[in-house]
Amino acid sequence: MVDFAGWNMPVQYRSIIAEHTAVRTKVGLFDVSHMGEFVVRGNRAHDFVQYMIANDLNRLATPNKALYTQLVMPNGGTVDDLIVYRRAEDYLMVVNASNIEKDWDWLKQYSGGFDGVTLSNISDETALLALQGPNAAPLMVELIGDEINSIPSFGYMEGTVDGVKLSFGRTGYTGEDGFEILVAAAEAVKLWNLLLGSGESHGIEPCGLGARDTLRLEAGLPLYGHELDEQTSPLESGIGWSVKLDKGEFVGREALLKQKTEGLAKVCVCLKVEGKALPRQGYPICADGTGIGAVTSGSQGIFVGYPIAMGFVPPAYSDVGRQLSVEIRGNQLGAEVVRRPFYKRKA
Repeated sequence: MVDFAGWNMPVQYRSIIAEHTAVRTKVGLFDVSHMGEFVVRGNRAHDFVQYMIANDLNRLATPNKALYTQLVMPNGGTVDDLIVYRRAEDYLMVVNASNIEKDWDWLKQYSGGFDGVTLSNISDETALLALQGPNAAPLMVELIGDEINSIPSFGYMEGTVDGVKLSFGRTGYTGEDGFEILVAAAEAVKLWNLLLGSGESHGIEPCGLGARDTLRLEAGLPLYGHELDEQTSPLESGIGWSVKLDKGEFVGREALLKQKTEGLAKVCVCLKVEGKALPRQGYPICADGTGIGAVTSGSQGIFVGYPIAMGFVPPAYSDVGRQLSVEIRGNQLGAEVVRRPFYKRKA
């Protein structure tokens, strides 16, 4: 157990390798109740959320859909990355645990310009469980019903399991199919035990922070504080696909437009590292023995079978196939720039 954003969190239950493998091949269950949840209501809720995020909220043409996006600073840096759900009567934002207070203050700072918009921070009363892996959907079908099969990726639904009211999105942070399930904090233990019990026949494993990190890294997903921060834009982080500069005004648009036009100062790359030594955050990324950047996240690629890393380099060194190196304890280990992600599940 470790302290994480003020929460006492499990790094692992059985082992990171066992938990990682379970999510890739069967199903894993994560307690991610440390995440924050905000609700936005009011006649201008759509306009407010659209102005605050970099992605285009109009992609959620009807309720019961979700969107991955970011809150961006006027200078282009990232306040946080998050998921926005359009529900029947409101919008739900799920934000990172370490940024709850900062995000709340950021949103409140702008909400006064949108008459009738109200914000509610429901983080303390809301628990969040993530059920991830190829057996996640069959398990949810057993508990909820066949309608689970009709929910698309980033779809949203509400239901009841053994008297427990819950809502969930077909979302996750592992690169696998799965669901992130919102439930009242008082019901979290009951739901956790129910999912573990019902999941036994599906090969379920309870999973901790360790596997959560190795899974998201294999999937090439950024982690706030590593590949995203207040000095790094979504464009630099390599998630420009989620930034819609042509949607109209939003906070940070001018800075991102300038980056797009004039070029980026740095680019996040994925590196396949030679040998067995593991790259770690802060290790130098080198070209011809000279430091050009640094690793932001690194680990053994448990499922892909080789050491992997993400890090920032100048754009001139970011092309796929580029041969670089990572300095690990004084040794230069070969590192090839590869396409993101390292691992992609079969459809």
